[in-house]
Amino acid sequence: MSPEQRSHDLEAYEARVRNGPCFVCACVAGAPGSAHVTVYEDEHHIAFLDRYPTVPGKVLVAPKVHIEHAVRELDESAYLRLMSVVRKVALAVEAVVKPERTYLLSLGSQQGNAHLHWHIAGLPAGTPYPRQQFHALMAENGVLSFTAEEAAAMGERLRAALSE
Repeated sequence: MSPEQRSHDLEAYEARVRNGPCFVCACVAGAPGSAHVTVYEDEHHIAFLDRYPTVPGKVLVAPKVHIEHAVRELDESAYLRLMSVVRKVALAVEAVVKPERTYLLSLGSQQGNAHLHWHIAGLPAGTPYPRQQFHALMAENGVLSFTAEEAAAMGERLRAALSE
């Protein structure tokens, strides 16, 4: 059964990401209300299910330390370690959701969602071309509704794929 798509309150989301605490730092610190379904974690990185996914199994990967610039703030070895985690998690997403294509993007800005993070989004096979690429990633077009149990099950499948 695939999740239903629902509208997303973009004004509330923007207010939260622009004025609230860093969502990645809050997740890493275990702040109340900031828990995400973690699928991978090591000493330097964390990967968790996107709370507002536009495609099934969408995962965010971030360094645990608050870094805002992929190029300026990471030396080459740290950048390559992060990209190795992105690749590892992306391969697990591919194994679980069997996408037509896997999108990898680093989004955010100094104005909101500043903590460096990579989006791993598997485009569902058979998605009509006009609903692919940026359209498939835009919360303006709706986000998927998952129950806590469905998110936990997806997290378990991704963790299993990562351990293989």
